[in-house]
Amino acid sequence: MVLYVALVAILDFGVSARLDGQVDQQIAARLAAGLSLSNAPHATPPAALLAPATSAGHPGLGIYGAPVFLWQLAPGGGTVLAATAGAPQLATGAWRVRTGTATVSMGGESFDVQVAKDPFGWLVAGETLAELSHLRSVLQGLEALAFPVLVAVVFLSALAVAGRAVAPVEEARRRQLEFTADASHELRTPLSVLEAELALARTAPRDAAHYEEVLDRVAAESARLTRIVEDLLWLARFDAQPPRPRDEPIELGTIAEGCVDRFARVAETKSITLSVEHPDEVRIDAPPEWIDKLAGVLVDNACKYAPEGGSVRLVVGAAGGRAFLAVEDSGPGVPEEDRARLFDRFRRATGQAGGHGLGLAIADSVVRSTGGRWRIGSAALGGARMEVSWPRA
Repeated sequence: MVLYVALVAILDFGVSARLDGQVDQQIAARLAAGLSLSNAPHATPPAALLAPATSAGHPGLGIYGAPVFLWQLAPGGGTVLAATAGAPQLATGAWRVRTGTATVSMGGESFDVQVAKDPFGWLVAGETLAELSHLRSVLQGLEALAFPVLVAVVFLSALAVAGRAVAPVEEARRRQLEFTADASHELRTPLSVLEAELALARTAPRDAAHYEEVLDRVAAESARLTRIVEDLLWLARFDAQPPRPRDEPIELGTIAEGCVDRFARVAETKSITLSVEHPDEVRIDAPPEWIDKLAGVLVDNACKYAPEGGSVRLVVGAAGGRAFLAVEDSGPGVPEEDRARLFDRFRRATGQAGGHGLGLAIADSVVRSTGGRWRIGSAALGGARMEVSWPRA
């Protein structure tokens, strides 16, 4: 607002100075034209009053066409001998002592006047300032109208900027609340199972076989709880943006083969055929432990959703200067409408039991941190194809 007031003041000053200068120039031109007639050979008074009102340069017309009046005064300067038509009554006074431009009041209006000596006495030229006053009033009115509009524009702009600035914060807060609620639910489930199993085991004596079953279920839930905590710690480390591990040349085929060996037992429990294809040696630069974690998440996820007797295949290759690692399965696939939120934490692509919805969130963190790109589609095996590509080393 202070800037606006300063700009308005500068504008008003500049416009007023320019208009005052134009009035002074018009009066001076009219006075000069009158003097040229008064000084002409054989001129008789009041010859100056015969100066044309619309000659070159408009000496007889002021700003916006307002007339510039002339008065012929006697040599003493106190008596008006003649005046142009329509001129107001000139105030009496010793006009010969006036120099430059003066502002006087005549007929209830303000006039700028200039005085010059001519052969017949004194010549006075003047122009009304009513048009200038009107223009200043119009300008000030427009400025007054513009002020609330400017205030509204500034307010709405600030509101829009604030909304855009707050939107990411609000989105982060919403996601944090969702994450907290989902995490508490996922952690509560195995804890509740552990508590229930132990409570039932202590209600009455049972045989050794029953206690073994209880211990097996407790061990399974403990392992599940451990995986959830480990995944949460992994994501927490990524969110804290720790120093990035050192990049090393990685052969993606070796990563894929190691992943197949690691999950062979998992696939065997469901009679899943686990295979790898890497016809060429393909290398990228990235932290090896991160890429190994990514491959493990994708294979583990594929084995969960592949049906009994199904297939999971890892494919390594290169295309267009980029290396890729893809995991395909024969499961239900990922519907188009679910792909937008596939990497949200504690989100599962299907309602199938198993997992806790953190694997793909971890995978996405690795992909983003290593400069990779996702490509999600349908596999030739009938299920989903999860592909990640990087610039080839």
